[in-house]
Amino acid sequence: MGWKEQNESLMKWIKAAGIMRSEALEKAFRATPRHLFVPKRLEEQAYIDEPLPIGEGQTISQPSTVAVMTEALDVKAGQRVLEIGTGSGWQAALLAKMAGAGGYVWTIERYTSLAETAKRNLENAGIKNVKVMVGDGSLGVKEGAPYDRIIVTAACPDIPAPLLEQLKVGGKMVLPIGDLYTQHMFLIEKVREGSVTRKPLGGFRFVPLVGKHGFQKER
Repeated sequence: MGWKEQNESLMKWIKAAGIMRSEALEKAFRATPRHLFVPKRLEEQAYIDEPLPIGEGQTISQPSTVAVMTEALDVKAGQRVLEIGTGSGWQAALLAKMAGAGGYVWTIERYTSLAETAKRNLENAGIKNVKVMVGDGSLGVKEGAPYDRIIVTAACPDIPAPLLEQLKVGGKMVLPIGDLYTQHMFLIEKVREGSVTRKPLGGFRFVPLVGKHGFQKER
């Protein structure tokens, strides 16, 4: 079975679970082969609904988790998006497809080796509207602010203040909040400066966001 058939089978399962609902996300999944974003030795496992190791103690999130977060984020064409935690670049690629040619994605990763790998992966996938940077993701990225959408793919002890500052009024942020071992995913909507709403999306487990406004250590 080729990757397209495997991807369709994976999508069918995610849709049946009620996780994937939007046409925009379906199109992005179809146009963004996950096997291009996993280590070569793990390509045969790319379309299984599981997280996979990508180096530096990090993982590429399982597809159903990515679908939950991306559906909640609700990216529209032309929007400016910030991702915290680039990993191998797959989530950024999906966001870039949804934002379209008129939109742009900034993504920041604290491990230089992963950022370089993500750049190669994005190039191999033909994704051009993404900028990959290295740094402390808990500080956000001032360059593209204010953002329409922000997604954090690492566990946070609370909403990092710089990210909230860099989110537009009316904008949305999706992030997992909790301790080092278990978290709850939240959809945050910035109603006005200094005021947000929180919608819980369920329990998850992510690697920690390490930085000034995150955790001080991994464990």
